[in-house]
Formats: sequence, structure tokens, C-alpha cells
Amino acid sequence: MNKVVYIADSMYPHYIGGGELNDHEMCEILYNKDYSVTKKPSNEVTITFLKENRDSFFIVSNFLLIPKPCLDYIIKNLRYLIYEHDHKYLKSRNPAFFENYLAPKEEIVNFDLYQNAQAILCQSLFHKEIITKNLGIDNVVNLSGNLWSVDALEFLRKCAAKTKDEGASIMLSDNWHKNTKDAINYCDVKNISYNLVKSGPYKQFLDLLSNRKRLVFFPQTPETLSRICVESRMMNMSVITNKNVGATYETWFSLKGDELIDIMIEKRKQIADRIVGFING
Repeated sequence: MNKVVYIADSMYPHYIGGGELNDHEMCEILYNKDYSVTKKPSNEVTITFLKENRDSFFIVSNFLLIPKPCLDYIIKNLRYLIYEHDHKYLKSRNPAFFENYLAPKEEIVNFDLYQNAQAILCQSLFHKEIITKNLGIDNVVNLSGNLWSVDALEFLRKCAAKTKDEGASIMLSDNWHKNTKDAINYCDVKNISYNLVKSGPYKQFLDLLSNRKRLVFFPQTPETLSRICVESRMMNMSVITNKNVGATYETWFSLKGDELIDIMIEKRKQIADRIVGFING
């Protein structure tokens, strides 16, 4: 099988988020391995489209805009995996609302979609354990990382070599769960100077972020990995954060700079090999 259909709510370059950058790179890697990759926005998925591509392998990323009859068809008729970027098995999408990240049964949604997938791909052990705890299924896989383009990784290497100012960088975000307010409060209490870095063009954002020696980040939703934390470590920065960051549970998070960049270069092959294994399995 060399035909792959990738479905997501939003796609690069129309939306540039961590999940979209990761999935775009995944599709590029598969394309370079001679797979035919069809990208399909989830709100454009129809039963006719699914039937016409029934002989393809489906990779389902963010899926909230897929019509319910189409989800049912996918579950019953197609070979697919879920590339999970958050917690869409919960109504709230936020396990932090519940003690020990364990939601009551009435909060679980989309159970059949997860249970019948060839695999649920997670970005960290932390992410995998939360999903397994809530769904009680055994098809959950920890990829232990994300995908960056070679160009992005080489730019991160340049940022790692920069001379950095004392103090901290804080991501300026309007999203409540990114919790910019508590990061600012922490720096104020600790008398740490800081720069607020707003999202913008990707390399410009990284360049500004890497001007300081530390990242301060206290997310209020469990981050499946947290690309910004991994990018900061790759740029030779220390990271001050909380228990909600999946990357901190990975053994490689103790590394930074060139060592960690080299790990993420190797992850490109490791993650691609796992996905190809499911496609061909």
C-alpha cells in the first residue's frame, strides 16, 4: 500500500501551529519515500471521498470537523491511525481539570475511533500514560518526539550558538492555557528580567525567543510534548516549567544544544519508520 490520505482540521501553511508543522513534515517524509499523499481538510471529508479512497491508508490528525457519518465510516471500513496532538477523547480536551488527569467515564468521547485505530501516536510517555489511563486501550504508541524540517533544525543550531542575555523569554499568547500571566508573575516575584515574545514568522519567533538564557512557561493544559520547550532546549536555553509538559518526562530532555538537535534529526528516521510500519503492516 503506497497511498496515504492525511486528514486534519487545519493544515500548513494556512495555519502554522506545532501540530500542523509536525504533520506537514511527516507528509513530506512519506512523499520522499515514494508514498502518494493526499491532504484533505476534515470539513471537506465526505462518504463519497472515503469510498473512493478506501484502498488508501488514512492518517487522522485533528478531526473535530469530520462529519459524524464519516467518522462512523472510517471506524467500520478503513485502516487508519490517529496522530494525536492533544486530548480529543475528552469533552473538555483538558485532563488537568481532573485529579491525577483521570476523567470520569461520562467525559469520554470518540472512544470507538480511538479503540479501532491501528495505533494512536503520542508525542511523549506523559501523553501516552494519560490516554491509556482514560481509555484503557493498548494501541497507544509513544513516539517520544516531534518532527522538524532539516532546515528548521539547522536554524535552531544557529540560535543555539548565539550569545544570550540574562533573564527569561516568555511566550506572549492570548490562549488562556498557555498561561502567560503566571509566567510574568513568576519572573516578577523572582526579580527576573524578561522579554515577551509574540507568535510571528517561525524563524523570527525562534530568533527572538533565543535572545535570553531561559524560557518560563507554565501551561494549564497537559502539553503532549511542547515544541516550544524542546526548541528552547535545542537553542541552549534552560526551561522553567510545571508538570504539564510532556517533553520533561523524556530521557533526552536533559540534553540541549547540538546534542538534542542531533537526537531530533534521528527522530525523523525513527518516527517515519514507525509510521511506515503501520502503513505496511
